[in-house]
Amino acid sequence: MALVQDYNFHRLPCHGRNRTGGHTVQTIPASDIILHIRDEGPRDGRVVMFGNSLGTDLRVWDALLPLLPAGLRIVRYDKRGHGLSDATPAPYSIDRLVSDAEAVCDGLSLRDITFVGLSIGGLIGQGLAATRPELVRALVLMDTAAQIGTAQMWQDRIDTINRDGVAALADPILKRWFTPRFRDTNPEFALWRNMLTRTSVAGYTGCCAAIAGADLTDSTRALTLPVMAMAGDQDGSTPPDLVRATAALCGADFHLIADAGHIPCVEQPEATAKLLTDFLKRTAP
Repeated sequence: MALVQDYNFHRLPCHGRNRTGGHTVQTIPASDIILHIRDEGPRDGRVVMFGNSLGTDLRVWDALLPLLPAGLRIVRYDKRGHGLSDATPAPYSIDRLVSDAEAVCDGLSLRDITFVGLSIGGLIGQGLAATRPELVRALVLMDTAAQIGTAQMWQDRIDTINRDGVAALADPILKRWFTPRFRDTNPEFALWRNMLTRTSVAGYTGCCAAIAGADLTDSTRALTLPVMAMAGDQDGSTPPDLVRATAALCGADFHLIADAGHIPCVEQPEATAKLLTDFLKRTAP
């Protein structure tokens, strides 16, 4: 059964595993929506699947991927309500978002994946490893936790965005995402602001609701697969101590990335790639 539909766009820039000068835009159905994915690299390569953070799309990994070992099969996707994937009315649940990730795995017949999850992507990875352990060989938790924030904190954010839009909270969000040096000196900072503020209200608040309702403490404590955790030393969204506590919960190694905020794969791609490459070597089949 053909679940994946490809659309070839030539002469578009590509920052992933495809070195042909173009990329293939792909879609996969996930129950009530169509998800935008990128599936790049050799079909028989070791699968590394990436789940991105709240307010970003699959381009958040662009700087990291060229620094990883050759021969990997790299799978990325825009979660519900983000990037080019469909947005459904809020709220969403973490179970719904995990089911979307399952749809990507099943649609591509993926098994034995290493799942790399950033922020809410890390919650999705924890949920996927707990509910579908046959899919996940190893797990990387990047600036995430088994429980993030409080329900009231997320509800306050939802209320503000429903009233005033995502742009109303862009400044405090971006201060948590990036270090002052990156915000002040990197010309790409404006592009990350654009990515955040162009996220749909339904997608952003829907995922806020999913985070608010997610307490994966018990299921994450029960994980037995190899896990590595990392955090930027200046992360204002999931502070290092929170990430470290989740690492301890499931027996994971914890690594602190210097001079990085909530998205170290953007600010410190070399350091992030080294940690990920070492983990891939340690957990090789």
